[in-house]
Amino acid sequence: MVPASTTSSSGAAAARRFIGSRRRTEATPLPSPPDSPPPKKLKLMSEILAKAKYAVVERADYNDLSCEQCGLGDLPDELLLCDKCDKGFHMKCVRPIVVRVPIGSWLCPKCSGQRRVRRLSQKKIIDFFRIQKGHRRKDKCSSPQDTRKRRRRSGPLVYQKKRRRLLPFIPSEDPGERLKQMGTLASALTALQMEFSDDLTYSPSMASRSANQAKLEEGGMQVLSKEDVDTLEQCRAMCRRGECPPLIVVFDSCEGFTVEADGQIKDMTFITEYTGDVDYIRNREHDDCDSMMTLLLAKDPSKSLVICPDKRGNIARFINGINNYTPDGKKKQNCKCVRYSVNGECRVFLVATRDISKGERLYYDYNGYEHEYPTQHFV
Repeated sequence: MVPASTTSSSGAAAARRFIGSRRRTEATPLPSPPDSPPPKKLKLMSEILAKAKYAVVERADYNDLSCEQCGLGDLPDELLLCDKCDKGFHMKCVRPIVVRVPIGSWLCPKCSGQRRVRRLSQKKIIDFFRIQKGHRRKDKCSSPQDTRKRRRRSGPLVYQKKRRRLLPFIPSEDPGERLKQMGTLASALTALQMEFSDDLTYSPSMASRSANQAKLEEGGMQVLSKEDVDTLEQCRAMCRRGECPPLIVVFDSCEGFTVEADGQIKDMTFITEYTGDVDYIRNREHDDCDSMMTLLLAKDPSKSLVICPDKRGNIARFINGINNYTPDGKKKQNCKCVRYSVNGECRVFLVATRDISKGERLYYDYNGYEHEYPTQHFV
């Protein structure tokens, strides 16, 4: 309890009354809540723009927007806007192709900045492809059926045309050139964070090898002949020795990674096998991979298989499909994609359909299903 009136207390009270009378005209500050955050300091727009990576000033009207690749403004539902340059791109025109509308921000290939493809040394190339050392070529590359053809030269010409067989590819003579070719493939695979694999891969979480049975193919499947199997094995043996097909992987701003011939390739030459992870089609219906290949079309759709070269694959991953809807696109086709039964299993091979000259890019036709696969957006 405050004591009764004293001299000191009365003086203090008078002082408080005096101070109060002086401040009577000023508003009494309200006490701030104990947990309230400190007032935010707003930054100037110039400071924000100076530190921002990019800023897009949106247009008032996007009706005149067109695709930067094809120059057309149709299909507005498939027209993507870059969040940096504010330019438009069709989902099927941009490379790599965008299968679904992206969630969140999206940058075009130019604004996203393609990662530089690093070069690999000779030792790394040899280790990358697990090339077997100490083997030399003893003879020129020739298919096993060449010897039989020499014995049948007197046979009718029509008979020989009906019996056309696969030819093995002829590697470049210069070992340094072959290392250069394999280096381009190794760099492209590394850029996509892929592993090299020349075989079909069966993972526990995907389709098993027992699911790949050619007898399940609807309508049957073409069986690879004994002579062509020998040619296949010869090509695989050459690849294991580092004697690869005369092909190089190049990067194009429009098509992305693509494959060019680094030497002459004859008609009916075996180019490569399509490899990757084997999975059921039902598991890949909404997959973003733009390079899936049909492996098995079974009578029961739940047993149909596809090859997915998104984690593992070879040079077939970078060979592009053609635009089957235009005459100019069809003229580009110089390879065909054929599915064969090899020892009861389905395999997919890429074979030259005509003579291919050096520097020519390779294009194939997705098993010929030009009316089922939307290739009209291809280059």
